[in-house]
Amino acid sequence: MPVNKQSGSRMRVTEVEEFVRNPPPGFSVETLGSGYRVRCNEEKSLVLIDDFQSCGKKFVFHNSLGRKVKMHNLWEYSSTRKSLLSKEIYLLISACEEQSSVSNKKAARELGLVKQYVVCIDGNEPFTKWQLERGMDGTISSVAGESYRVDIDLTEEMESWAAKNLISEDLMKVKPVWRDASFTLKYYSDALFDFPHWLGFSKRTFKLRMT
Repeated sequence: MPVNKQSGSRMRVTEVEEFVRNPPPGFSVETLGSGYRVRCNEEKSLVLIDDFQSCGKKFVFHNSLGRKVKMHNLWEYSSTRKSLLSKEIYLLISACEEQSSVSNKKAARELGLVKQYVVCIDGNEPFTKWQLERGMDGTISSVAGESYRVDIDLTEEMESWAAKNLISEDLMKVKPVWRDASFTLKYYSDALFDFPHWLGFSKRTFKLRMT
């Protein structure tokens, strides 16, 4: 099965198994009895991957911030923003398929995991950097100082990538549903009465495009 496929030069998509077998420059993989521990050069890479299980093995990305990044003050926000705009960002995105059942309507909405990919985007690439800056600045200006959550979404890019790169594969016999094709920034302000956040009015989303 093909791996390491790209969307232009802005996004790299690698199957998890291939990523572990042949880690990219700056990464190293330690084999453990129960799985793998992955380390990276933190000066160049920003890993936003939670611990996960695959094929009976546990994968731990050392010093990963996780897919949901929490910030509690201006210093943490500034540090996270600087990393996003200067490093390669690594995510874990899963291709799933809907599992249908004639007798169980609930099961029809469940997703079965097909394959997992490590996706890399370069936050320092001019077009990507511009989108991240615009999205973060737009979020801050729209929430007036209260706590907020912003999702940076790559779903459409994964759909476009799949259409170009998985045409001949079994995965494309059904249209894959992409799970966790985003990462989240959550900022907690020290406002005493943070009603918009409590009521869910401070949630924002912007789509990241590679073309």
